[in-house]
Amino acid sequence: QVQLVESGGGLVQAGGSLTLSCAASGSIVSINDMGWYRQAPGKQRDMVARIFDSGRTNYADSVKGRFTISSDNPKNTVYLQMNSLKPDDTAVYYCNADVTTRIFGRRDYWGQGTQVTVSS
Repeated sequence: QVQLVESGGGLVQAGGSLTLSCAASGSIVSINDMGWYRQAPGKQRDMVARIFDSGRTNYADSVKGRFTISSDNPKNTVYLQMNSLKPDDTAVYYCNADVTTRIFGRRDYWGQGTQVTVSS
């Protein structure tokens, strides 16, 4: 099994910055890609950013130029640097990982979520 542990959420004023981190642990053979999603109250969960094992990244249009995703592969950790935060960025942020393990093969895993609140 694989566990994803997130940290770094909190309350910040508009224009401020936060960094989220997510560490994957367990019987991991390989991590194909990791990313961040967010879900605001009453809305669907949307992709924010993803990073692939090739180093390629994808971003939602709403965060391009403000958020940066990066990874520390030896530590199986992904980071999301969030700058110029806006109240619209307020949501629960979830870490997601596409992981291959010996027992379960290739599967998607989710973290428990971390709250990010941006005040105006």
